[in-house]
Amino acid sequence: MSILTHRYRIKDATTRTHLLRMAGAINDVWNYCNEVSLLAWRRDKTFLSAYALHKLTAGTSKDLRLSADTIQQVCTEYVTRRTQCKKIKLRWRSRKRSLGWIPFKANYIRLHGDTVTYCGQRFRLWLSRPIAGVVKTGSFTQDAPGHWYVNLQCEVVDAAEPVGQQEIGMDLGLTHQITCSDGVQYSRANLTRHYEDALAMAQRAHKKKRTKAIHARIANVHKDWSHHVTTAITRRAKLIVIGDVSSTTLAKTPLAKSTYDAAWGIVRRQLHYKAKRLTGRCVDGNERFSSVTCSACGARSGPSGLRGLRVRTWVCLCCGVTHERDVNAARNILAFRSGRATPRKGIPVLEGGEDVNSACIVCRYACTATGVCAHSCEVQGNSHVGSMDAARGSLTSPDSHQDGYTRAQCNVVSGKAVPQKMREG
Repeated sequence: MSILTHRYRIKDATTRTHLLRMAGAINDVWNYCNEVSLLAWRRDKTFLSAYALHKLTAGTSKDLRLSADTIQQVCTEYVTRRTQCKKIKLRWRSRKRSLGWIPFKANYIRLHGDTVTYCGQRFRLWLSRPIAGVVKTGSFTQDAPGHWYVNLQCEVVDAAEPVGQQEIGMDLGLTHQITCSDGVQYSRANLTRHYEDALAMAQRAHKKKRTKAIHARIANVHKDWSHHVTTAITRRAKLIVIGDVSSTTLAKTPLAKSTYDAAWGIVRRQLHYKAKRLTGRCVDGNERFSSVTCSACGARSGPSGLRGLRVRTWVCLCCGVTHERDVNAARNILAFRSGRATPRKGIPVLEGGEDVNSACIVCRYACTATGVCAHSCEVQGNSHVGSMDAARGSLTSPDSHQDGYTRAQCNVVSGKAVPQKMREG
């Protein structure tokens, strides 16, 4: 079972006054909890619990014209936030600097078609999609432009089996926001760049309503595009591996504006809960050296550094395979996470309890004690015969191990292939 939140816009042309009155009453309850908690701390050096606040606010529902359960939820939320922030006193709520918020339980509302009734007041909705599942709780919320929404948290049944059958690695970027290991790329226009002129004009003219409307439009387009893309990905994949790119680090560079516009955090959050609903898996993968490592032979021959970011297509110097930068990185992210390959300088994959120090440089898999590589290479005497799959490139190195060994060769010690420092022969 999973909890989904359905958000519907309220037709608040005539009911906005009632919602603002209720939001003002919520602010009064919050400020009262803040005041009595501060007095209790100054007097006894103790914090009031949620149970104590429930007792102090009992019997006020009739005067505030709110349900008793709503008042208790406000008290509980106040104690939760005070504990989370580790503060003696929280900020005061007011109509001018606080957005409206009215929590409720499912027992205190009635749903009929496109209408929700709360405390004797009917509110009509734009029912953009049917309400699925069993409603457990919810709230009325207000956004920056002043529009009101109703949020219904519903309990829904998860899928019995994974819907998709693919394993997909994902590389998050700026030119293409999402690139999958199967070659599919999802991209959209840079919304910040698109609206920056109109936003600058509205801010310089001190048009607050116009500024809030532009910011709301950018946020809505972000969420709408992310929902469509993440739904399409989770429906065709049973395993999703996302590169652990750090938006916090990139935000400190000249690419900060594009990084914030990419909204990687929204994509990660949506992929995780949607994959869980469809009985799939969504995990984070290590993307270190994923862009410069050839997904065919494993050699680090790709363009690196800041100047290398502009190179979108490159050819591997070892196997000659042509790569698209983002698709190659997505394939490496999937391979590194699933265990089919590891970075050249990382820990080799152990498939049968082999020694960590014994690994084949040709295929980067550990060799067994019998001298046979766990993948597809064979060690014979003082020569290393490498036979690789067509997908990883054809590579054979029957030469003996001399001082001038090549990249595809390794020394043999006690019947095991031991990695050595490689240099071009």
